[in-house]
Amino acid sequence: MNTRQNIKLVALFVCVLAVLLSLIFSSNLVRLYTAVTLYEEDKIVTNFLSLYKNFNANKIEASTEPFHFPQALSPLPESFQWQGNTFSVSEFLQQSGTTGFMVIKDGQIRYENYFQGHAQDKLHISWSMGKSFLSALFGIAIEEGYIANIEQQVTEYVPELIGSGYDGVRIKDVLQMSSGVRFNEDYGDFFSDINRFSRAVAFGTSLDEFAASLEREREPGTYNHYVSIDTQVLGMVLTRALDVSLTEFLDTKIWQPLGMEYPLYWLKDDYNMELALGGLNVALRDYAKFGWLYANAGQWQGKQIVPKQWIIDSVTPDGAHVQVGENNPASSSAFGYGYQWWIPLDADDEFAAQGIYHQYIYIDPDQQLVIVKNSANHQYNDKSKNWSAKHYAMFRAIQRHYSD
Repeated sequence: MNTRQNIKLVALFVCVLAVLLSLIFSSNLVRLYTAVTLYEEDKIVTNFLSLYKNFNANKIEASTEPFHFPQALSPLPESFQWQGNTFSVSEFLQQSGTTGFMVIKDGQIRYENYFQGHAQDKLHISWSMGKSFLSALFGIAIEEGYIANIEQQVTEYVPELIGSGYDGVRIKDVLQMSSGVRFNEDYGDFFSDINRFSRAVAFGTSLDEFAASLEREREPGTYNHYVSIDTQVLGMVLTRALDVSLTEFLDTKIWQPLGMEYPLYWLKDDYNMELALGGLNVALRDYAKFGWLYANAGQWQGKQIVPKQWIIDSVTPDGAHVQVGENNPASSSAFGYGYQWWIPLDADDEFAAQGIYHQYIYIDPDQQLVIVKNSANHQYNDKSKNWSAKHYAMFRAIQRHYSD
């Protein structure tokens, strides 16, 4: 065999190998590319509306008996006030990258609109709003006896965490984002722990192993520090305690009972563990149903879906480190924190599920108000915009508008 033939054979081998590798790793490459470009201005909207198509995901079908809110549509207020300045509601919705916006008042849809290609039947990534769904599942699991109580240590259910930063940590401390684990949650830092985690998800890496790799920074239960992996650990506890997957439990206990109109996709790793910390892909109206459930203390059409006391406890900060306050030395946030729910500054009885890039389920129970906002704001990390404070000022202006 001459040299030219050898070269041809080598070239053929390289081509065949390249084809085989592309077939084997193509899904990983697509996921990695999506993860790396996730928040880029020209891709963020498409990504947030289609993540479940590029990543592993479990599916829940729409309810066989869908519930539809009655409609009594009327315009939003024209403006809201913040720090003595007036802001246009429509302009703020546009500036903050809104893709979907809905207001439920007294059980009726008062406002519903979609932007940037979002639509009534499209699913949008929850990000950390999904943490509040997991909290609901946790409360149900305790009520049904799968978990004894939140004073137990997570390692009683997940022995794989022995020796990690979660060793000896109570379930309650994890629920309150007070695990004491070291973690950098800066989405603007490419090398942060949360972005390192995102790349691990892209490769299908075991989420359980990632959680077990984290180390202790503080004494558990003494400092409120937002660590998304805390919620992943709660998901690990639930999967060990239940006899079904998180997806199946959500389907049986919440999705079907609430008559969700559209399917749900829950992102997962290559080992079938769901992205408990924020991997839900849900339609805007179905996010609103979950908010309405909590606005009514866990009751849905006369049936108690989530235990009432669990909801009360979930939105009642009960330690110094989780209290609302601008200068709380034991917290990294001015907001209060319950069991995977946020309590904003100057709240009466309001609370919220929040996700990065401006995902919100804002709930004001005594006003029977729920506001849901999906967004894909590429300027999210610009702190000079005071995004959070302005969102809550707008929500409260909307509450007053529909209560007049």
